[in-house]
Amino acid sequence: MRKFVLAMLAVGVLGGCATGGIRYADMRATTTPKLQSGFGRIYFYRTGAMGFAVQPDIKINGTTVGSAVPNGFFFVDRPPGTYEITATTEVEEKIHIKLLPGETQYVQFYLTLGLLVGHANLNPVSKEKAEREMADLSQTGTH
Repeated sequence: MRKFVLAMLAVGVLGGCATGGIRYADMRATTTPKLQSGFGRIYFYRTGAMGFAVQPDIKINGTTVGSAVPNGFFFVDRPPGTYEITATTEVEEKIHIKLLPGETQYVQFYLTLGLLVGHANLNPVSKEKAEREMADLSQTGTH
């Protein structure tokens, strides 16, 4: 019985992490899709497997654009403007991003301890920090 429980836990941990997509470092080196003229790009990423079962939707202006999958990243391209980005667990986390033409922004997702479920956190970060932390993450969305 104990082996069965341990096996189920292992499957759950591995199933909750990004494993199938291209690694960020490989994508940057070879296949990054070209940004459409007049648009900007926003990358979203989540490092580590803490709270692997908690994978809230990431929304831009109320529309789901992806999920906060542990060890994963995805990106979206948008026209210039100010965007409200949200993620919800026990509480809703909300930030605003001003995107300029040709600009790339990076948003880190992470969990902090909550009463019942981890609290969602969204943190705009520098390109240098994001690229360092995203290097071994796998792409979770399609673009």
